[in-house]
Amino acid sequence: MSDNMTRTATIAVLVENEAGILARVVGLFSGRGYNIESLTVAAVDEDKRLSRITVVTTGTEMVIEQIKAQLDRLVPVHRVADLSMAGPHLVRELALIKVIGTGDHRVEALRLADAFRARVVDATTQSFVFEMTGNAEKIDAFCALMRPLGLSEICRTGAVAIARGTSHMAA
Repeated sequence: MSDNMTRTATIAVLVENEAGILARVVGLFSGRGYNIESLTVAAVDEDKRLSRITVVTTGTEMVIEQIKAQLDRLVPVHRVADLSMAGPHLVRELALIKVIGTGDHRVEALRLADAFRARVVDATTQSFVFEMTGNAEKIDAFCALMRPLGLSEICRTGAVAIARGTSHMAA
């Protein structure tokens, strides 16, 4: 890949679960003008007090290498992994999608939800809330099809990612 071509990177960061670490990570991106496409964080090990941050960003190879190096230098960071370059990995999002409609639009929304394996988690006589997991492209495609049927609201978690096979992010 050429150094001037941009790519999307899914970066997993294992950090100590302490106040202010997320602000420091976000500050690293904003202070240098790097864009965050998606950001998720959650505690992953209560005993060791560790959290995992998954950041999806875009940039040239040089910019992504700078991001990883700067993340690795933050004091409470234990490990940084670029999952998009480390080998096979899984990336998923969760989305809640509200569709308001009646008649044929409701029937079509349910038919499409079944085709996309979206679950109905709330229903009224005039609306549905669908729950869907999958990659960003799948969720984007479903939302595009729901727009003419009464799509009114979308709530997405952002990407979570994990390496396939036996590799892992132990501290």
